[in-house]
Amino acid sequence: MSAPKTWDLVVIGGGSAGLIAATTAAGLGASVLLVERHRLGGDCLWTGCVPSKALIAAARRERAHDAAGRAADRPAAHDAADPASGAVSRDARFAAAMTAVRAAIAAIEPHDAAPTLERSGVAVRMGEARFTSARSLDVGGQEVRFRRAIVATGASPAPLRIDGADDVRIRTSDDLWELERLPERLVIVGGGPVGCELGQAMARLGAQVTIVHRGERLLPKEDAVASGIVADALRADGVDLRLGRAATAVRSHDGTAGELVLDDGEAVPFDVLLAAVGRASRPAALALEAAGVRTDAAGSIVVDASLRTSAPGIWAAGEVAGLPRYTHTAGVSGSVAATNAVLGLRRAFDAARTPRVTFTAPEVASIGVQPEGVDPRRHRVLEQLHADTDRAIADGETSGSTRIVVDRRGRILGGTIVGPRAGETMGELALAVQAGLTTGDLTAATHPYPTYSDALWNAAIDDVRHRLGRGAPAAAIRMLRGLAARRGR
Repeated sequence: MSAPKTWDLVVIGGGSAGLIAATTAAGLGASVLLVERHRLGGDCLWTGCVPSKALIAAARRERAHDAAGRAADRPAAHDAADPASGAVSRDARFAAAMTAVRAAIAAIEPHDAAPTLERSGVAVRMGEARFTSARSLDVGGQEVRFRRAIVATGASPAPLRIDGADDVRIRTSDDLWELERLPERLVIVGGGPVGCELGQAMARLGAQVTIVHRGERLLPKEDAVASGIVADALRADGVDLRLGRAATAVRSHDGTAGELVLDDGEAVPFDVLLAAVGRASRPAALALEAAGVRTDAAGSIVVDASLRTSAPGIWAAGEVAGLPRYTHTAGVSGSVAATNAVLGLRRAFDAARTPRVTFTAPEVASIGVQPEGVDPRRHRVLEQLHADTDRAIADGETSGSTRIVVDRRGRILGGTIVGPRAGETMGELALAVQAGLTTGDLTAATHPYPTYSDALWNAAIDDVRHRLGRGAPAAAIRMLRGLAARRGR
């Protein structure tokens, strides 16, 4: 930016939505400027997907080591007879886990760095962006003019608003990674994906974890079967679940450790308190009103089906647009917004068929119409228990299941998978839902054996067999069988 220029597209925000939007637009031949106020890569790289999955993997390895130790009749590290020795071991394993977290971030960060973007044709400017009109921004005191813009500034963890919250350090998924030692007692408020993933991982690393959740079941977006399996898995890892309980106050004498007071009067002690109560968009600093961009009561930018805002020439993507709060949603919506902005199209973004995965052990993956509460007059639920799936039996991981929902024509509308690598199998189910495939389409593709995808394939096979045994297909089969028999005489 050595000289003033009117950019074809300015993208505000260097997280998943912004990165994909910028590179997509540059690939279409537009001149693109990406503005980021903090660091490229967004929450996914620095505080979300990458560090949490690295922590989960490290905790899984520690659990495997502990299991091997018990099998060899030697105590696991955190069960050592000497409490001091156990504490040292817990700290050592936590330090190793955090080293793995930092290594994962360092390995992925170059993919999102400025030199990589610039090689893709995207100019990068670090600084605070603020709209001054529907066609101009102020970035660090300099004017930036543009023909089109995409706002992709994401969201941040919502604060825990209870009595005493201002008097104690309450961690979120943003700053949990600054811990230098494993807390002996970790209390998490919120039983959604973040609370369950981090709670299980920290318990496996040796912390005493309590999850307080106001709902009657964990993972409220998932059905009762999936929620129950995850709850059992967390309890097996030593997590204390306080379901149907709300946090009302927090007390602390040193600003760090203290007690969380629940609505039944119980005080739960903690060394670290983690809030996992959702995320909120806060785009006020962008001065959206200067560009004529409207927001809703929750602070999200109002967009239409094509992700266009109330201001002509400005689109929004990802969390700031109130879309499902997943990295893959952000990326796809960024691509849609960029294509629409650069090419003048009105492609719609379909949020209803967004897959989601909770990376607990076992994983929970779901998409589209869910098995719980479907109308049996319109839909069938096909279920394959992993207790009957050969790969799950061989691995000794049989607690989950694969359930899909189909309509009367066999078209796949959605489903839920609970088990190891559920997120991997979800890729095939997501394709089936997106493309409107039927169970017959799935059975026509030969699947490798033995895999966890066998459960999805076998569920589809069961549905095809069910349909072949009824109505016109059954009559046709009887006729063909009879003809074949006569030819064979």
